[in-house]
This record gives sequence, C-alpha cells and structure tokens, in this order.
Amino acid sequence: MSSIDLNADLGESFGAWRLGDDEGMLALVTSANVACGFHAGDPSTLRRTCALAADHGVSVGAQVGYRDLAGFGRRFVDVAAEDLTADVLYQIGALEAMCRVAGTRVAYVKPHGALYTATVHHEAQAAAVVAAVSAYDRSLPVLGLPGSALLRLAGQAGLRAVPEAFADRGYAADGTLVPRGTPGAVITAADAVAERVVRLVRDAVVRAVDGSDVQVRAESVCLHGDTPGAVGLARAVRTALAQAGVEIAPFG
Repeated sequence: MSSIDLNADLGESFGAWRLGDDEGMLALVTSANVACGFHAGDPSTLRRTCALAADHGVSVGAQVGYRDLAGFGRRFVDVAAEDLTADVLYQIGALEAMCRVAGTRVAYVKPHGALYTATVHHEAQAAAVVAAVSAYDRSLPVLGLPGSALLRLAGQAGLRAVPEAFADRGYAADGTLVPRGTPGAVITAADAVAERVVRLVRDAVVRAVDGSDVQVRAESVCLHGDTPGAVGLARAVRTALAQAGVEIAPFG
C-alpha cells in the first residue's frame, strides 16, 4: 500500500479525570475515534476534542460503545438488539452536534472496546450497529476488524466496510486481538510498534503472540490514545512510514 490512515481513540477524559494527550495525538493522526459519552467523555471534553480535530484537519469518527462508564466500555453487555441500535443512534447524534458547532462532521463509525470485540462474532449486536448507521446516514463508513461479522453485515447493507489493524495490540493466530490483561495484549516499545506497522502496510502481515504470521489487510491503523507513551508511539510510526515511502492520509 502506498498510503494508510492512522486513527486513535480520543476524547476519553471525564470531568476532573484526564486520560491521554488528545492534542498531541491530533497532531500525528489522520482520523480521531471520539468517545460519545457512553463509555467515556463528558460533553465539554467531546466538544473540545471535536474542535481540536477540526483545527488539525483530522477526520472525526463516532466511537460508539456500551453504556458502561464504570467499566470504560470494556465489559460485555447483553443488551437487546433494538436497544443497542437506539444507543448507537443516540451516541452518533450527540457527537454530530459537537462536530457541527466545530465546523466539522461525523465521518465514520467505529465500535469501542467490548462492543468492538463482540461485533467480531456476535451477529445480533453487529447487526444492531449496522442498523443504526444505516438508519442515520448510509454514507458513513464502518471501521472494524477484518473478517468480522460487523464488516460483513455492513457490506451486505451497502455500507462502506473499512478494515483496520492495530499498532499497539497483540494478535492471536486467528487474527483476533489478544484480550487485555493477558501477556502480550499491549505493545509499548516504540521501535517494535513502528516496525510492525511498516510490515503490516507493506506486506499485510503481523506477527502473532505465538510467533506465527497473520495476514491482516487494513485501510486504517489504530493507535490507542490511552496506551503508555501514545504520542511517542504515534511519532515513531509516522517517522517509520515516511521513511518507507508510505503516505499518511485519511481513508475517506
């Protein structure tokens, strides 16, 4: 690939609690997955993050999640499909308001945390997310894991399905992400992250935690804003991609 999008999870602070360096990350990524208030992000944080994204010319995506502030959206919630569709619609609409006053717009949708993981195999929840995006704006792309139910159903519904890869997360041999809290789940060494992203973009391959190579074809690469040293990781990735002759640009 001659170009790749870099996205990051941002806008996840809440009240007096601060998480990550949104402004630092927005100077380095091309797409921002902004929290919508369910798993993280208070209204002031979301408005500020959307304004900063607009100032930096960064695309804004609605990062929709379970209604789980206490668990940061990283716990599975067995929510009825129709309720999940309504929750996703609510979150997109809330972020759209913040984008509108900042002079930008919601450009895509990406599930967060446990919802992202669930939509890899959970047909009903994946369909609920797709139903929400279809009802709101059929021009909005959906980001997800390659081979997931979410991307398959999005494509069947006529939505643009955008496969993504992860710079700082460990992969299992089947191409899924290693669950957080287990060895190898998060990678924090800048040189290792940069090297694997260049290989991923050039060869569509990532090394799994068991040492095997996994085929991963992606149009966007995610750098988590809450990973320790996230800004340094993002800078190392950008430098390595530039040296490899890869353009960094929004997938849209």
